[in-house]
Amino acid sequence: MDALDDTDPLPITLLTGFLGSGKTTVLNHLVRTLPRTAILMNEFGEIALDHQLLQKMEGPMALLSGGCVCCTISGSLSPTLKNLWMARQNGAIPAFERAIIETTGIADPAPVLDNLLHDNWVRARFRLDGVITTVDALLGMGQLDEHFEAVKQVSVADRLLLTKTDLAPAGTVAALRERLAALNPAADIVTVTHGEVDPAAIQNLGLWNAETRSLEVMRWLKPQRYQPAAAGKLGGKPATASHDARIQAFSVVIDEPVDRYGLQSAISMLASFRAESLLRFKAIVNLQGEMQPVVLHGVQHVLYPEVRLDAWPDADHRSRFVFIVRDLEPGFVAKLLADFSGAAAGHAGTVS
Repeated sequence: MDALDDTDPLPITLLTGFLGSGKTTVLNHLVRTLPRTAILMNEFGEIALDHQLLQKMEGPMALLSGGCVCCTISGSLSPTLKNLWMARQNGAIPAFERAIIETTGIADPAPVLDNLLHDNWVRARFRLDGVITTVDALLGMGQLDEHFEAVKQVSVADRLLLTKTDLAPAGTVAALRERLAALNPAADIVTVTHGEVDPAAIQNLGLWNAETRSLEVMRWLKPQRYQPAAAGKLGGKPATASHDARIQAFSVVIDEPVDRYGLQSAISMLASFRAESLLRFKAIVNLQGEMQPVVLHGVQHVLYPEVRLDAWPDADHRSRFVFIVRDLEPGFVAKLLADFSGAAAGHAGTVS
């Protein structure tokens, strides 16, 4: 890949996963294979990075070989990113080209995403490239059953790294793969052995692809992987209380151009009043009176800034939404979008 332009925001990868799922093993491999990377951890002094530290530095930083730097997160994430950036600019540390943030095993990814998106200083210098979630092939089924944090981590992922497959029976691995694909249809699943993963597998996973220097909407949205939902009643939760039935991944298609302010109201209602249910959504939208489509994206209460495209990525100019929700009927979401967007007269929430 070409060298990063100094004016480009630096890509950040969020590495998450439940306790014991192999995040640090993966991180050790990435440190060896991705030079000029900044690693942000909660307590790197207590985690066994097997990379040899070449130089101790004052404060919560350590210089690693290959031009990498390791840093502990002090309080809020924003001050840590600002300190790293300033050290990079004044030459105190190598000019790293990317950053990886490793969360704790029980962390909800949403607050980290909120921090990255809503601090204007940080957002001008860093961009979220993707969320990577490690899943333990041996214990993952039980963790998804017992810990909703594990489900959230899977739901917000752009890519899933399946670890410890050499320790798990083939049937267990196959069942887990099927379950992960149902929970997050758009996230490709990559098998990882002993933490070894191709660095390309964790890069360029967001809307912006730095290699092609373009917005790759359909690769990112993947609407064909979601089950379509038709507009239904406003209200109610799924009838069954089983764990996986509470999680729904579905798509909504609106044929006619939608009203901007009505759509904003519908999305704001979901993000404000049903944030715990709105695990993730993505959309490409045809707005009334506008020639260019916009891309929307959100995780729980965190709404990403709107992205306006120069042109439609394909010949289909309908608004396409994909959702992953918990305890929220797909029909309710489809009808909410239809009613608020002004496109309900026989066209909204129709199925492709």
